[in-house]
Amino acid sequence: MTENVWSYKPTAGRLEGADLTGYKVEATDGSIGKVDKHSDEVDDAYLVVDTGVWIFGKEVMLPASTVVSIDPDEKKIFVGLARQQIKDAPEFHREKHLGDQGYRDELVTYYGAGGFPFGGPLV
Repeated sequence: MTENVWSYKPTAGRLEGADLTGYKVEATDGSIGKVDKHSDEVDDAYLVVDTGVWIFGKEVMLPASTVVSIDPDEKKIFVGLARQQIKDAPEFHREKHLGDQGYRDELVTYYGAGGFPFGGPLV
């Protein structure tokens, strides 16, 4: 069975209704930025991460399935991707990509159907 890339894994520790805006995002090899926007919609959950100065202000959309765990006490979200994978992801442009199915399809191709490139997390 293929997991939905736009859904949180049951093991992620997602607290329904929690506002994740401002949470720090930790890749497998260090911090990558902060959550600028997120969605909890069923089968359409994602994080928009502002990578800040690390990669010159680029925003990327991470499907919810890339989330490995959430630490509400530390306000951190851990994803199963390396910083370079996030850096190389298709850039997110809010005014252009928010409802764009073509962009979503591009992300599914990039991240893989289960939310991880190359078939598995890098943990």
